[in-house]
Amino acid sequence: MSYAAALEKGWEDLSNLNPGKILAVKFLGDEYSVDLQEKRALSLACNAPAKDFAIILILHYLAHKLKGLPSLTNEWMSFKELSGVEGYYSAFRKRAIEPIIRKYGSHPEGLLAALDRLSAKRVDQGDVGIVLEVFEGVPVLITLWRSDDEFGPEANMLFDKSITRIFCTEDIVVLAGFVASLL
Repeated sequence: MSYAAALEKGWEDLSNLNPGKILAVKFLGDEYSVDLQEKRALSLACNAPAKDFAIILILHYLAHKLKGLPSLTNEWMSFKELSGVEGYYSAFRKRAIEPIIRKYGSHPEGLLAALDRLSAKRVDQGDVGIVLEVFEGVPVLITLWRSDDEFGPEANMLFDKSITRIFCTEDIVVLAGFVASLL
């Protein structure tokens, strides 16, 4: 499905829920104004339209939020544990994990700068771990390990199991890549 088709379906699905004309949503430390009549999502931090892939995530999230978000399970799962990921893991690793390793692999503590910019908190996981709230009720755990004599640096991104009731696998790949790009 192209972005155009996914966008049109997202706008239609959200509009069918009759949520009103304008909605607000926090997404990775920014707030967005979503105008259903104009079919536009605007970042309030920079007063600029959101990119298509971000709009799709926002629309999918808002539709689920209006229906009722699932409760957090407080159980973390890796991307490989999602169903139907066979064709997506290499894209997930390339978009989400490798950029984090390139940026913070030699200095994992640098990841802690995200605590100030994003809605995140430090956790006791790996050598450095943070949990950030991508959307309200959608936490992501990022863990980094330093290199040693045998292995190079490594990273992982884990999701609360409830994410599978909000986003499809393709959305999770896009979301993970977007998270990595903002760190």
